[in-house]
Amino acid sequence: MDWTAYVDNYCERIAPGLWGEPLNTVSNLAFLVAAMLIWRKARTAADPRLARTLAVLLGLIFLASTAFHALAQRWAAAADSGFILVFVLYYAVLFPRLFFGVRPRLAWLAAPAFIGFTALVTAVFSSIGFGSSYLAPLLGLFAFALLLAFARDHTLRPYWRSFALAGGVFTVSLSLRTADHSVCGSFPPGTHFLWHLLNACVLYLVSHTALSRAEQVRPRSPAANRA
Repeated sequence: MDWTAYVDNYCERIAPGLWGEPLNTVSNLAFLVAAMLIWRKARTAADPRLARTLAVLLGLIFLASTAFHALAQRWAAAADSGFILVFVLYYAVLFPRLFFGVRPRLAWLAAPAFIGFTALVTAVFSSIGFGSSYLAPLLGLFAFALLLAFARDHTLRPYWRSFALAGGVFTVSLSLRTADHSVCGSFPPGTHFLWHLLNACVLYLVSHTALSRAEQVRPRSPAANRA
């Protein structure tokens, strides 16, 4: 396999070249902004390691997606999809641990379970002409919202709104990603850059929500309160 092969997946790109997708490339700065905002929270967070981990994962998405849209090569496309998957799997494991106190050894089972769920959802929707690996994370956000909305622990219930909002924004984002090629004739830049902007909001929101829950589970130390 030629990992440097040219990849042309988006409306905005019409030829190889470093600056073939200016909007798709620059819009990735939204991920960097999200990463920086989460990183700053590490100074006063109840769980600084969690904040830094989430920030680093956001930063890796920024780097990989920027490289992909700037270079349009197969290795960068793989890195782009790969780091998004890493974030999703990390959060799938984090959610049961953080919100329901599941032991780490059991929580890690969420990663292979989610991969299987993604394969199933993609296969089912592909049969009706709408196959996308991003449908599983979308359904996952709404599933998280439902689990929290009906949780026995009343302290969990307020968090459902954050995941429902994230799911709503991600629905719009995925719709815009899907519509990219269909609008080329009327809007040559396409809509993929809006996918970046909205996804950065989604990832910031779920990261912020995780840190808020960590604050509730493990209050800040006196040193953090003085920071």
